[in-house]
Amino acid sequence: MSPRRLPLTILAASLLAGCASHAVKPNPLLQDGARANVAILETTDIHANVLSYDYYKLKPDDSLGYERTATLVRRARAEFPNTFLFDSGDTIQGSVLADYQALVKPVGCDQELAIYKAMDTLGYDGGTAGNHEFNYGLGFLSQVTGTPMNVDGGHANQCAGPHFPLVLSNVDSARNGQPIFKPWAVVTKTIEAYTQDGSKVSVPLKVGIIGFTPPPIMQWDKQNLAGKVTVSGVVEAAQKYLPELEAQHPDLIVAILHGGLDTAPYTPQMENGGWYLAGMKGIDVLLLGHSHTEFPGPHYAGMKDVDARLGFVRNVPAVMGGFFGKDLGVIQLVLNRQNGRWVVDLDNTHSEVRPICPQKNQCVPVDPEIAPLVQQAHEAAIAYVNTPIGNSTLRLSSYFSDEGNMTALAAVNAAQADYVRSELPRLHPELRDVPVLSAAAAFRSGFGGPDDYTDVAPGPLTLRSAADLYFYPNTLAAVKIDGAGLKAWLEQSAERFHSIDPSKADAQELINDHVPGFNFDQIQGGIHYVIDVSKPVGQRITSLTYHGKRVTPNQSFIVVTNNYRASGGGNFPGLDGKNIVLSAPDGTREILAKWLEQHRTIGAKDLEPTSWKFARLKTHGPVVFKGASDKQALAHEAGLDDIQQLKDHGDGTATYAIDFSH
Repeated sequence: MSPRRLPLTILAASLLAGCASHAVKPNPLLQDGARANVAILETTDIHANVLSYDYYKLKPDDSLGYERTATLVRRARAEFPNTFLFDSGDTIQGSVLADYQALVKPVGCDQELAIYKAMDTLGYDGGTAGNHEFNYGLGFLSQVTGTPMNVDGGHANQCAGPHFPLVLSNVDSARNGQPIFKPWAVVTKTIEAYTQDGSKVSVPLKVGIIGFTPPPIMQWDKQNLAGKVTVSGVVEAAQKYLPELEAQHPDLIVAILHGGLDTAPYTPQMENGGWYLAGMKGIDVLLLGHSHTEFPGPHYAGMKDVDARLGFVRNVPAVMGGFFGKDLGVIQLVLNRQNGRWVVDLDNTHSEVRPICPQKNQCVPVDPEIAPLVQQAHEAAIAYVNTPIGNSTLRLSSYFSDEGNMTALAAVNAAQADYVRSELPRLHPELRDVPVLSAAAAFRSGFGGPDDYTDVAPGPLTLRSAADLYFYPNTLAAVKIDGAGLKAWLEQSAERFHSIDPSKADAQELINDHVPGFNFDQIQGGIHYVIDVSKPVGQRITSLTYHGKRVTPNQSFIVVTNNYRASGGGNFPGLDGKNIVLSAPDGTREILAKWLEQHRTIGAKDLEPTSWKFARLKTHGPVVFKGASDKQALAHEAGLDDIQQLKDHGDGTATYAIDFSH
């Protein structure tokens, strides 16, 4: 029987087989009945947001930044006598500062990354690598983590890195089959405990840590990893290395997973395998990440065997501490001494996520030690992004990108398409006459809050403008597909929207937040299509034409996208890396910056109009969505006259209504 078809209970049992509970050597200082309180603190998905600063708007942003998370860490340490601090990955990539230190003026072997300098001030006890750690290549990762790697392109020298162990159990070198990081480590700290009679004693607590990253990195960073490393599933890696870790007799084992929770049938390629890791015998605590959400929290309410209020996954205490330095994850463990070992008291243990801004404009102060450590790199990054590259007569914005404002995406699509139309005939003369389309998605569409949008004002353009228009350090790729594949691509993108029932009188939410904005690809290049949100998923593209003629299933197209999507990122049908016809050595952001510079001044004549629209639909009740407040005029400026603001929530966000009847 295929594991995919096993009932979850049977599959879980099969996965647990062979993982014995870790035995602990007796501690003569403690008798049964002793008790200890231990707080496990977690950061995750910091994405090199060291300071509370927006490099795109060139102004402070109090809603994010590790320098404020650090304040929460210090407060937690003052509150709890015993703490351990871990990081769940996606640490070194994701900000202008990160790109500057990796791509513009790479740090030397003797230099520590700004984010690691900041983290070292707090004394972390361990961490793991997320998928974005691999974005800059294995050589850079090897260097900045201080980890010599026996891989093609790896760094053989011991360079400056973080002052805490990084563990990763499911990525091996293709050369020798050995893990590129240590798969596990044991951290021992002295804690305060209380005997049964109330006496305070100081005793060592041994905590074993084991790390995991999402297996799909082999698709997402194929150009950096193919032929250099191999990746295993998180359960398979746990089955292999947990016995080794248990043989060290730790008091607790903490699994540090850069991944979230998914109860779908397990496969070794599962992106968010936390639910299955929690079922592995021997794991006492689970740290999560990658999903850019908070756990415990309402997003996970109703999930099987998950307590989304107190923070348990299959009776294992767990936490996911947000992203961008906006939160700190805290697990308050109560340990009881039973049969000569520490046991987690589940009835008195709980998790929580502590935000740096409990309310709008009420954020904790910055930790004053952080900014001076990174000031030089911070100022250099600002100077870099202010390099002029051209002008624009248009406002290029991702406000209302889900509703049809393609001004920001049109610039990306134009640059991508021009690049491929120039390069492809030289590499593949036989494809010279195949139409070239381009796909782009809004990376910043409000997920991170009311300021999380691309917004380039008319006037001078700088490298900051290009970074705002294209957030990630992807490279450009082009794929060859047919008309059926094009429609399937658009159908999956249209899953960004909920199904709308025209007969309902109650308000209906338009946007499906379970489909991230970066998976809503909008394609241009002479095509036009209609999205009917009243239709079932997979049947929403009701009209698809190329230069006014219906696209046929066998019609050939070249679609320009990025390496992530072309190699299978997002699991779009037909995109698995096998139909790539061009893999550019150049980054998409650099291609865009050069295109803007070559055009000197861009206007409406340089950008293709919006290529899609919603089908006309008369609904009995309102169709609503959330966005940044007071932007209705911008919607109308973009030609979206059917959008009206209904309610300003007073926190920078508002509820809007969209009328499909016109």
